[in-house]
Amino acid sequence: MSVLTSVPKIDFSPATAEDYDELMSISGGLFNGTDYVPLKYHTWLKEPQRRMFVARCEGKVVGFESFILVDGGTTAVVEGLRVAAEMRRRGVGGVIERFCWDVICSDHPEVKIVRFSRSENPPAIMVKTCKMITCKAVIPVFVSADQLEAKLRLLESRVNNEDRSKKLSVLGPEEILRFFESKTRGQLLPGGLLVQGWFPIAAQKSNLDLLLKREIVWIYSHPGDSSVSASFSKVTAGSDGPHASPEGFLSLGSQPFPVPIADRVYYIDIDLFGNDPSCAKVHVLEQLKIGVKGLPAGSGIIFILYAEESLRTELAQLCEGLNIFYFMREQIIFERETRYD
Repeated sequence: MSVLTSVPKIDFSPATAEDYDELMSISGGLFNGTDYVPLKYHTWLKEPQRRMFVARCEGKVVGFESFILVDGGTTAVVEGLRVAAEMRRRGVGGVIERFCWDVICSDHPEVKIVRFSRSENPPAIMVKTCKMITCKAVIPVFVSADQLEAKLRLLESRVNNEDRSKKLSVLGPEEILRFFESKTRGQLLPGGLLVQGWFPIAAQKSNLDLLLKREIVWIYSHPGDSSVSASFSKVTAGSDGPHASPEGFLSLGSQPFPVPIADRVYYIDIDLFGNDPSCAKVHVLEQLKIGVKGLPAGSGIIFILYAEESLRTELAQLCEGLNIFYFMREQIIFERETRYD
C-alpha cells in the first residue's frame, strides 16, 4: 500500500512485533521521556479491536499510528501517531493520518465517528473541520525516588480536614456499570466521554470490558452524601430520589508503568471529572497513595493531572514545591464524522 505525496514515497504495512525496535528508535525523547508507546506496543498488538500501521520511506520506518474500535464498533479512536525526527514538518504526519482515515472509511463502514486527542495549539484546519468535545488543563509532576515519601507527606498535609471529610469509594465492576447508567454520568462527563490518559471512550456498557482490562483505579465521591454506595443504589437511570445530587466527583488512575525518562521512574495518569477543588485535592492524594503501593523500592514517579481549567490554580498550589514541568498544558479531545469529506 502506497501514498504518493510531495514528500518521498511512503509505504504502509500492518505493524508487527518485529517492528518494535526500529519503531522505538524514532520515539526517543518524545514528551520529555514519558512516551507510553514503548510499554503499550505489544499489548496493543493483542487487542482484537485495534489495527496498527508502520510507515516506511525507502525501507526505513519513519512513522506509526493505530486505531481501535470502541462504542460498540461505531467509533474509531486514533492513537499513537509517531513521526521520525528527520521527517517532521514535511507533511508525513498528515499522510499517515489520511491513510488511517481511508482504512477506517473503507474497511469499517459501521464507524460513524473518529475520535482523537491533541495537546495545545492544534492546527487551524483541525479546529475548523472537527468538533472539540473537551479541553482540560494538564499538570505534569515529577517526584524523584529520594523525595517520594516526603512529598507524599507534604501533599497529605495540604489536604485539610474539610477536604478529608469527603466520602470516597473505590468502585468495582458492578458499581462502574451503575455509574454508566446514572444521571451523574451526564453531569460529570463532557459529551458523555471518559478520558483515561489520552484515550477518549463513551461511558457505556459496551466499553466496560475494555476499561476493566486496563485495571484502572476508579474513585468516586458524592459531596454531602454519607454513603457513596447508597447513592449508586438510588441514583439510577430515571431516578430522582433523595440521594440524587447535581454534582459528584470521579477520578481515574492508571496502573503505574515505566517510562524512558530514567531508570525506575513510573508514570501515572490521574484523570479528574468534576469542579469541586476540595474533592480534586483529596482524589489526587488517594490516587497517588494507591498508585505507589506496589512500586519497587527506590522508584520515582511522574504523575499527570488532567482536570477542568477552573481547577488548574488550586491543583498547581497543591503541587507547589514538587517538580512541575510544563512540557504540555492542555489536553483537547476532537471528534469528526466519517461521512464528512
